[in-house]
Amino acid sequence: MTQADFPDYVQLVRFLMEPFLDSPESLSVNSELANQGKRVWVRVAFAPADRGRLFGRGGRNIQAIRTVLKAATPGSDCSVYLDIYSPDSEGVGGQNRSGRDRPASPRPRKPRRRPQVSRQDASEKPSPPSPEE
Repeated sequence: MTQADFPDYVQLVRFLMEPFLDSPESLSVNSELANQGKRVWVRVAFAPADRGRLFGRGGRNIQAIRTVLKAATPGSDCSVYLDIYSPDSEGVGGQNRSGRDRPASPRPRKPRRRPQVSRQDASEKPSPPSPEE
């Protein structure tokens, strides 16, 4: 595949990310085609103040952007990677082993269990409190 066969990932990422940013002029995007057109890396940098809005609660926004990029790939044998860089990437949002920034995933919640009340307990009336002298 040639460069002409691929969508303009830079413009696509700009279109998807700019509405989330307070300062869209700080957005920097570039892309790199590798491995005979089977891998595309899209690198993004923006102001650290916009990080929370771009990632969204639980990483929903950034995950949706990654899904759109995956859907825009021309073939099933092609993969797209979105790398996010920021000047203060020391521990903010977490980095996985490959060095790519990812939001911390929310911890799964355990379902709350209601205390079980037996029928006998439910039919009994609570005794009134004793008057204290």
